[in-house]
Amino acid sequence: MSGEAKLPVQQLVILAIARFAEPLALTSIFPYLPEMIRSFGVSENEIAKWAGFTSAVFSLAQSFTAVAWGRASDRFGRKPTIVFGLATTMIMFVIWGVSTSLPMAITVRVLAGAGNGNVGIIRTMVAEMVTERHLQPRAFSVMPLVWSLGSIFGPAFGGMLANPAERFPGLFGHSAFFKAYPFALPNIILAVFFLISLATAIFFLKETLETRRGQRDWGLLIGKKMTRALRPSRKPTSRPRRASFMDGEATAPLLPTDMSPKASSSHQTAPQSTMKDVFTTQTVIGLVAYTFLALHAVAFDQVLPAFLDYPVREQTPENRSLPFRFSGGFGLKSDSIGTMFAAYGISCGLTQFLLFPPLCNRLGVRNCYRCCAIAFPLVYLLVPYTVLLPTTNTRLAGMISLMCVKGFAGIIGFPCVTILLTNSASNLRILGTLNGFATMFSGFGRALGPTFAGAAFTWGVERGYVVTAWWLLALVAALGAVPAFMLVEGQGPSSSVESSDDERDEDGEQAIIDEDSEDDNAAVGAPLLLGPSHATGNGSVRRAGYDSISQSR
Repeated sequence: MSGEAKLPVQQLVILAIARFAEPLALTSIFPYLPEMIRSFGVSENEIAKWAGFTSAVFSLAQSFTAVAWGRASDRFGRKPTIVFGLATTMIMFVIWGVSTSLPMAITVRVLAGAGNGNVGIIRTMVAEMVTERHLQPRAFSVMPLVWSLGSIFGPAFGGMLANPAERFPGLFGHSAFFKAYPFALPNIILAVFFLISLATAIFFLKETLETRRGQRDWGLLIGKKMTRALRPSRKPTSRPRRASFMDGEATAPLLPTDMSPKASSSHQTAPQSTMKDVFTTQTVIGLVAYTFLALHAVAFDQVLPAFLDYPVREQTPENRSLPFRFSGGFGLKSDSIGTMFAAYGISCGLTQFLLFPPLCNRLGVRNCYRCCAIAFPLVYLLVPYTVLLPTTNTRLAGMISLMCVKGFAGIIGFPCVTILLTNSASNLRILGTLNGFATMFSGFGRALGPTFAGAAFTWGVERGYVVTAWWLLALVAALGAVPAFMLVEGQGPSSSVESSDDERDEDGEQAIIDEDSEDDNAAVGAPLLLGPSHATGNGSVRRAGYDSISQSR
């Protein structure tokens, strides 16, 4: 068996399944949010402001609790905090669907944001699974790819199923419930996806926190029993195990008899990280870059539905004075907005799947991020001028084109800045806390961005200046491009020998749930894990990671 490190494909897929419901639910509200705000009795010109505020309170609440969730994951484990976050989000989204007033909707969004710190924790798990720098572009592109898939189905899902009593009168026209709660159906159905994500996380996701590996996980035990029950029975073989060095190196961790005293003692004496370890010059620059990126990128996605929903205005010499003074939107309904966001998500997904890894490997993570940072302000400057195009088709084509360019920049920019931030960490032990702070600061950006952009959009359209919000976003994006040219590509937490060795020692232990693990691995044709380390030709030791069942993409 080759000692070359490979992606932990199985665990990344399981983590992606556990993650999928969140972007699906979050993006499903975009098409009908303006319509929902309008149903609360909010005036037309105030819809963008309150839609932005409703989105902002989610991010603000998430910011205030992000560090606490990061520290909780450092103490209690990554998996329990992810499971709790999924359960909380599922409950809150069901309640969101039956909201009957603006205060109720805002309160639900606050609770949903405060109860979920999964973004930073999942990023931490990916970093703990994959410390090899040449594998990081593919590993860190998985979760943005999941977000892209969610953003394809989510808006189409929400736009199609919102207000079903009017949209599908034959099925729901006589339902008093769906007449009273027109936005409940998409959230109720999305609860099924959350249950799937919860079950996947509970039964198949493995803990990556070094101090919690090797502990008995009843969820994994049950998952293994269920998996075994679904497989055809096989006759046990009496084939003796090979005694070669490579066999022992590759399979010995699959059948341990006890915990290593050295590993146990290292867990007990692991030094606590300090704020000085977390906040280095490069991590601070990375946090600033990530905050600016979240601020303007999320503000764009939140204000865009209000712009698409805003009525078309006839352009006359009285209400238009180019290049700044003009107004109007696209006058689209929620189903049309959902279709546009689905196309937007498809472009993001294709970019993530086909272009991101080769671009990063060819140009480098830092250079890719710099190109994206330059593209954002240019897109924002051009967006409002799409309403001046002569026909409906040309307006839609222009807007979709700019959305795709923005999606291209965002889907590459976010994982790039995440990799740069991760590689600025001094060791693996601080990743949970660092990503907690990243979630907190970016949450402030995601709260501030939709708030000021929505208010600027409202202020602008009231005075005939639809460019206001978009040019303000362009200014913010230009400022956010400055840190991109101050970042350097660090060696990453894998450069910490102590941290890396601890992780290698524990990789094998986490693979063991019960004494039948070897049979289960044989059933799928390969061991789940490589050994804790492999000796290379020059005698150096490197982390082997996980062995995938099939070749990674």
